[in-house]
Amino acid sequence: MRKLTIVFHHAGGGHRSTADALKATLSAQDLPWDVSLLNIQELLGSLDVLHRATGLHIEDTYNLILRKGWTRFTPQLLKVLLGAIRVAHPWLVKALRAHWSQHPADMVLSVIPHFNRALAESVRGPHQIPFVTLLTDLADYPPHFWIERESEYMIVATEKAKQQALSMGHSSDRIFATSGMVLKPRFYQKTVVDRVSERERLGLEPDCPTGIVLFGGHGSRAMIDITRKLDQSNSGVQLILLCGHNQELAAQLKALKTKKPIAIRGFTENVESYMALADFFIGKPGPGSISEALQFHLPVIVECNAKTLPQERYNAQWLTEKDFGIVVPTFREIAPRRAAPIQKFDLR
Repeated sequence: MRKLTIVFHHAGGGHRSTADALKATLSAQDLPWDVSLLNIQELLGSLDVLHRATGLHIEDTYNLILRKGWTRFTPQLLKVLLGAIRVAHPWLVKALRAHWSQHPADMVLSVIPHFNRALAESVRGPHQIPFVTLLTDLADYPPHFWIERESEYMIVATEKAKQQALSMGHSSDRIFATSGMVLKPRFYQKTVVDRVSERERLGLEPDCPTGIVLFGGHGSRAMIDITRKLDQSNSGVQLILLCGHNQELAAQLKALKTKKPIAIRGFTENVESYMALADFFIGKPGPGSISEALQFHLPVIVECNAKTLPQERYNAQWLTEKDFGIVVPTFREIAPRRAAPIQKFDLR
């Protein structure tokens, strides 16, 4: 058996989701691979200066920023993070090399940004281990985000990301293009549901245009604004609102009085079953959510402005270029454009 180690962390849900999807798919195939996952935060916890000062890990802080919507200053915070990683680089490489000496691998695959230079250098030696970087974003956000000169192989999902890798000096025979983001296996399986009965089971009207609203595992207060705006505009749409672990948000949504029914759910492992009931998607321009919606042929409505995470802004541009949905500068403008997703952007 050859051993593949996939490196991930919990800053945002997409990295762990991709790692789990790869492990599940590879493990289900008749291949001589032993696939293991490595949470880099657990390995490098002792080097986490932020945790020593505040009690919060870097990934916990990132998730708190997402949950609270404090994303306007993310570009500035990112510079601070990259500066800290640059200073800690020698210690990061040393800690990683110590790990590989105790837990050898035949290949290391990273599904995280920021640490790929340290990871690439840590596997160098007399018996160099192949190192692969798989972007879980549609494009890089340089410098020193995803693509590093030290990376040996790149897996990318868009032509832009491929061109970015080429411009960094990577040869074309070491850049592998996929047809999109890596999703959990069940998203590629045909989901057959009785939309009429399932919508009725959720308390929805069976034939009403239905949107699914999703903002990751912790939801967003923007979901309240979206619901109110669409209701006040007499849009005639009903909504499935997935709030993740945010129980407070779910309670606030349940307290709303709307003309059309809304179905409110907390965290679920079966997002695909709800997407199968929807006609369009509303959410942040995260690569995972967008890709999941498009896998179900759902037109996409996203917001892009100064509060959008910098690494996700290209996703909005990509959506527009591909004509897969619409981008609004603020969800306060979602109501006047409500007809576009169903009429103009029907992907079915």
